[in-house]
Amino acid sequence: MAAPHSGGMMGADVSAARLPASKQFVIVASRLWAWVFLGLMIVFFAVAVPAFGGATFFSVRNSQNILVAITPVLLLGLGQTFVIISAGIDLSVGWVMSLASVLSALAIRAAYNAGVPLFPSIVIGLLAAVAGAALVGLVNGAIIAKLKVPAFIVTLGSSFIVRGVALLMAENTTVIGLPPGIRDYGNESLFYLVRGEGGGFYFLDRPELTGAMLRQMDRILPWPVVITAIVVAICIFLLRKTQFGRHTYAIGGNLEAALRTGIPVERHIIKLYMLSSVTAGIAGFLSTLRFTAGSAVIGDPLLLSSIAAVIIGGVSLFGGAGSIMGTVIGALIIAVLTTGLVMLNVQAFWQFIVVGVVVIVAVLIDQSRDLIIGRHRSGGTS
Repeated sequence: MAAPHSGGMMGADVSAARLPASKQFVIVASRLWAWVFLGLMIVFFAVAVPAFGGATFFSVRNSQNILVAITPVLLLGLGQTFVIISAGIDLSVGWVMSLASVLSALAIRAAYNAGVPLFPSIVIGLLAAVAGAALVGLVNGAIIAKLKVPAFIVTLGSSFIVRGVALLMAENTTVIGLPPGIRDYGNESLFYLVRGEGGGFYFLDRPELTGAMLRQMDRILPWPVVITAIVVAICIFLLRKTQFGRHTYAIGGNLEAALRTGIPVERHIIKLYMLSSVTAGIAGFLSTLRFTAGSAVIGDPLLLSSIAAVIIGGVSLFGGAGSIMGTVIGALIIAVLTTGLVMLNVQAFWQFIVVGVVVIVAVLIDQSRDLIIGRHRSGGTS
């Protein structure tokens, strides 16, 4: 069996290396197009927004807003990346995020009202969010792996169940009454930059400002972004440097070969769906900190965006190929695209149309690469 790596199966690269130079160029370009497209978008909006939108696109504040905006989409996409590489899909992550938001809010409120200090209460909220989310992933993975029910059906059905449970626990409303101090954990930052005379650069110490000086302060690397970056680094390590990642590629590349080589496929699939739900649980917890409330619907609109980020980032829907950094770039493309169009005063429906076109183009590029390699393998190089 070919050894897998971050871009797919090594056998695909070996086949590509034997192709004519022109087709090798097409394959390399198909793998780098998302990076190039992101760079071109940044340049375009950096020029177009000041010219037509009357604002500055390439600013510290706007870049931080973009990073905060992609945080939940990226967290959902990280778990989704593992699942899709293994040739599965998880349609429940949006509602798992909502459930985790409700669970964390209820746990924080209960602990704080019982006399537990603020930070331990927040830790209890995190544990509740992750445990509840992991339970959903365990059930999804067990049904898919043990009973051989298609992942699409299982996760679609569980999304409805989780939705009902989240609304039931939140009593069909938003969970409020949380200690106001948790807002600092969801909205403060690692660094602060105060522009202008009398300003400066601050680390971990938010300056006490009022009036005009407050408007000159930029938050750099808010805590949700820092936590998401840590999760991204862990996922990159898991996928590229561990046996867990190699098994994930192997299962998605060739399930029969994975079984014959002794990979514990059923157990691994369960772990994958638990991982997908846990990253969604972290997203729900961070949303509770950011908005000082638990929302039973906050993850609903993010499911399709997370899948779009994964696809744009080059993860094959047929399994066996993809990377975490690709998903990061895909999420950035969506965030930069939507933010830039908003700043250009483009109406919302055009934003959906443009993102949809980008998703379709990404799939076509992925298919063209696979078609070239497939034809070469079958003996037709024309």
